[in-house]
Amino acid sequence: MIEVKNMSFQYPGQKDWVFDGFNLQMEENRIYGLLGKNGTGKSTLLYLISGLLRPASGSVLCDGKETFRRNVEVLQDVYLVPEEFELPSVSLEKYIKLYAPFYPRFSFEALQSSLNDFELTPDIHLGALSMGQKKKVLMAFALATNTRLLLMDEPTNGLDIPSKSQFRKAVANNMSEDRMIMISTHQVHDVESLSQRELLLNASVQDITDRYVFEYRQPAEMGDDVLYAEPTLQGNAVIAKRADGDKETQVNIELLFNAVTKGLVK
Repeated sequence: MIEVKNMSFQYPGQKDWVFDGFNLQMEENRIYGLLGKNGTGKSTLLYLISGLLRPASGSVLCDGKETFRRNVEVLQDVYLVPEEFELPSVSLEKYIKLYAPFYPRFSFEALQSSLNDFELTPDIHLGALSMGQKKKVLMAFALATNTRLLLMDEPTNGLDIPSKSQFRKAVANNMSEDRMIMISTHQVHDVESLSQRELLLNASVQDITDRYVFEYRQPAEMGDDVLYAEPTLQGNAVIAKRADGDKETQVNIELLFNAVTKGLVK
């Protein structure tokens, strides 16, 4: 569905390239997590995919069409939730009347379901909401558009822990076989080295759990199979090669992030 081919991009007046010969392919019926430190081009990539920015060279294609051309058939099937935004001071009902017609597959049922997930009612006035509530409304509207491509830039910033749980539930409830969702986030431990122009790891959760185990080990249990380890109060948090007979373990995303950026897991 999305193909990024040998794409390069540089902001005017900037010396460094954000992307240089970048390649990526993403398919429908998947939820992608775009994980990276602040300033590594996550938002820029989303804007390039949505067509808000144009690559200096290479191409960004949605179903074979270049997104920067902003053709109607592409725009009506793409929705971007930016990290920073403004909503008009109108009722939610009026907001829906203004913007829902741009999306042919808009579902009022999905909107009501997402509002329920976020513990909001449809009779709200956008001007009376907190920033966190406005973000929930925008995410509910985005999910209700039923676009085949949904991009979210740092969607959980500013949300409390219960709201983040509501967000995950709403996304899961609105996933479909022909939809692709891409969510960017920086909420990982700080790291000292991170390439800003290349993709360090492109793998599904299943791929990762097939190849690695994530567990805690005491110093005496550290073997040659350990690829990366960090000391914790529970012992060493490790990523190790998964051997035949090893049980599947839950991915420790922060540990994986640090291991990938150090080049120890590929």
